[in-house]
Amino acid sequence: MRSTFRAGPWFARLLPLLFCVAGARLWGAEAPAAGLSVDSGDNGWMLVSAAMVLLMTAPGLILFYGGLVRSKNVLSTMMHSLILMSLMSLLWMVFGYSMAFAEGNAFFGNPLTYFLLRGVGTAPNPTYAASISHQSFMLFQMMFVIITPALISGAVAERIRFMPYVLFMVLWATVVYFPLCHMVWGVGGFFNWASGGRVPVLDFAGGTVVHVSSGVSALVLAVMLGRRSGFPNEPMMPHNVVYSLVGTGLLWFGWFGFNAGSALGAGELATSAFAATHFSSAAAALSWTAMETLKNGKPSALGAASGMVAGLATITPASGFVTIPSAVLIGLAGGIVCYLAVVRLKAALRYDDSLDVFGVHAMGSITGLLLLGFMASPTVNAAIGSTFQRDGQVVSLAGGIGQFGYQLVGVLVTAILAGVASVILFKLVNALAPMRAPAEDEDLGLDLSEHGERAYND
Repeated sequence: MRSTFRAGPWFARLLPLLFCVAGARLWGAEAPAAGLSVDSGDNGWMLVSAAMVLLMTAPGLILFYGGLVRSKNVLSTMMHSLILMSLMSLLWMVFGYSMAFAEGNAFFGNPLTYFLLRGVGTAPNPTYAASISHQSFMLFQMMFVIITPALISGAVAERIRFMPYVLFMVLWATVVYFPLCHMVWGVGGFFNWASGGRVPVLDFAGGTVVHVSSGVSALVLAVMLGRRSGFPNEPMMPHNVVYSLVGTGLLWFGWFGFNAGSALGAGELATSAFAATHFSSAAAALSWTAMETLKNGKPSALGAASGMVAGLATITPASGFVTIPSAVLIGLAGGIVCYLAVVRLKAALRYDDSLDVFGVHAMGSITGLLLLGFMASPTVNAAIGSTFQRDGQVVSLAGGIGQFGYQLVGVLVTAILAGVASVILFKLVNALAPMRAPAEDEDLGLDLSEHGERAYND
């Protein structure tokens, strides 16, 4: 009894130390790789870029989408993006980052490797970025998984119920986004040209992972959910175009972090991607406005804004691989293609993609990905001329018919994965809880019926 009594205080003093040691082993900082250290300039740029990408969701996308719907649905539309800032962050922390960037197979990483961000410390991870903190890399990539499913919400605005929407997005991120992210950017991923992928698809900042996947899923969800009551016969005018124009400016600003930040450092490649992003958006705004003026006789502010966003989506996959003149051509093409998709294709097929997610994001990035196949330049990014190997031989990924073929395969696989998965997930979630709001709730407005509040209480 005496020895037990004496051991008690020692054990009590030792217990916190044991917890600290266990915590250090499970969640502690990783040991820095030999010869590697964090470059303060690169790391600072990555933290700023991460914040800029988060700003794209809130307030950028929130204002852009919120202004385009009717006043009775503005808060519900904004909530679709707002909730994902919390939901996707925690999903990323628990297992999403590990599925996307841990070693695994060609299609997804081991979800237990970085479970609860175990081993994701402040030292660099040389596999992905040797000059920035592993945590900085993780945080930057997390902002992408926040905005990607938020883009989908624009296609089903004004008629989708909130809780089924949340469940669908959790499943969609797990089944579609995390595997695609690993396939394109993860070590050993099927499309990862820089680390032994089978099909070398060039995608600098997320044409496949973000825009094609979300755009195709948005179209599937819009078709399966059904058209809004009164569409297309009743006018459904945006309630506040000013909101949308402010959101456009914030998206353009944040997109510099999205694309130039994908250089994973503050060097020459970041500058090149920054410039390509800007000039492509400028060109697309002009080509969209020109098309609209030819059709209607008048240019609209909303049309110019739509062209800007189309140009940003179009250049995203190509931004770190093409010259400025090529970026301008890609932007001009993106503005025209997206305009025709929104105005002509949508009218011909009569689907109700509320805020034109498919027409702008999917069609824009498909255009950028395919044109990149012909325009990729080793003078902009030397690695594409010397990194990829086939049977021990270096294969250049510079623009040409061969690289165009690889890009086309990437587009098709992404579209099929996102489309098929979205059909299955919709059926699953809809069987558990109907995703479409009842007609009376839709007439009342989802702000009141789903959230019990109004945006305007004058």
